[in-house]
Amino acid sequence: MDKRGYLAIGFLIILFTAGSGCISDEHTVVKVVPAGSLLLPLAEIEQEYEAIHPDIDIQIEGHGSIQAIRQVTDLHRPIDLIVVADESLIPDMMYREGPNGVNYTDWYTPFARNEMVLAFTNASAYADEITTENWHSILSREDVKVGFSNPTLDAAGYRALLVMMLAEEQLDVPGLFGSVIGESFNPDLIINKTDGDMTLELPVLLRPEGGSKVLIRDASMFLMSLLESGGIDYAFDYKSVAIGQGLRYVELQPEVNLGDEAYASVYDDAVVYLGFQRFATIGNKRTGLPVVYAATIPYDAPEREEAEKFLTFMLDAFAEGGTGYPAPL
Repeated sequence: MDKRGYLAIGFLIILFTAGSGCISDEHTVVKVVPAGSLLLPLAEIEQEYEAIHPDIDIQIEGHGSIQAIRQVTDLHRPIDLIVVADESLIPDMMYREGPNGVNYTDWYTPFARNEMVLAFTNASAYADEITTENWHSILSREDVKVGFSNPTLDAAGYRALLVMMLAEEQLDVPGLFGSVIGESFNPDLIINKTDGDMTLELPVLLRPEGGSKVLIRDASMFLMSLLESGGIDYAFDYKSVAIGQGLRYVELQPEVNLGDEAYASVYDDAVVYLGFQRFATIGNKRTGLPVVYAATIPYDAPEREEAEKFLTFMLDAFAEGGTGYPAPL
C-alpha cells in the first residue's frame, strides 16, 4: 500500500481542523462538518470552489457522522453545513428543538449512495485467497484481525455490525457474527432473533477484550493506519474510501452490503441499538438501510447564504461522479 494515501488523509485532517484563526478578515469563512469518508472528495471540491470564489474560505472538519451532528446538537458550535453518511441520522437527531426554541433543522438533501466492502492490503492474511464467495470464512479464522469504527460515533461502525448480522442470516452461516465479532467482547455480543428480525443491543462501553481479533477506532478513516501497519488484516469501510485510498477490497453480496435498494426490505430485518443512554430519545435505533449520504444546513448557520451556494456546487460535483466519490443517486 502506498503510504502517500494515508499521509494525505492525515494531512487533510490536520489542515481542515487547524485552519481557523489564521484566515484574513477579507475572507468569509464557511464551516463544513462532513463524515470522514467524504474528506478526500471534499478536498477537491473545496479547491475548485475557492478558485472560483477567492473571497470564500471553506473550512472542512471531518468526523464520524454521529459526531458531525453532535457538533451542532450537543456542542452548539456555529456550523454552516453538515454532511453525513446516513440520511436517517438527520431527522432522528436534528428534527428536535434546540436552545433557541426551533428545530436544529427540518430538512435534508440526499445526494449519493455507497456500499460496504472489506478493505485490505497485500500484507493482509489470506490476501490472495479471499473472494466475494469466501470472505466470511476467511474472517472467521482465528489468526485474522478485523477492524471497524465506533458505532456510537460513526455510521460505518454500526453498518459493519449490520453487515455481519445480515451475513449470518442471508448466507446461512450460523454463529458467523459471534466468531468474527461477538466473541471478542465480554460479555459476548449476541444477536436476538425473533420472527425473522434480528436485533443487537450494544453496551455503554464497547471495548474488545485485549488480544482479541477485533479492533475499534473512533472513525473509519483512522482504520487506514492500522491496515498499513498490519494491526488488522481487514477493515469494514465504504467502497469509495477503499477506491480513494488505493486499497484492495472485496465486494460483498448485495443482500448484505447495504448498497442495493432492491434489498432494502432485507436490510431492515437487522437493527442495532446504540448503548449510550443519551441516544435513547434521539436515534439509538439504527436500522439496516441502503447507504445514502445527505446534507443539511443548521437553523443558526452563521453563513447560511454562502453555505447554500457551496451546497449547490457540492451536489453538482457529486452528481458528476468520479473515482473516489460515492455514486450519485
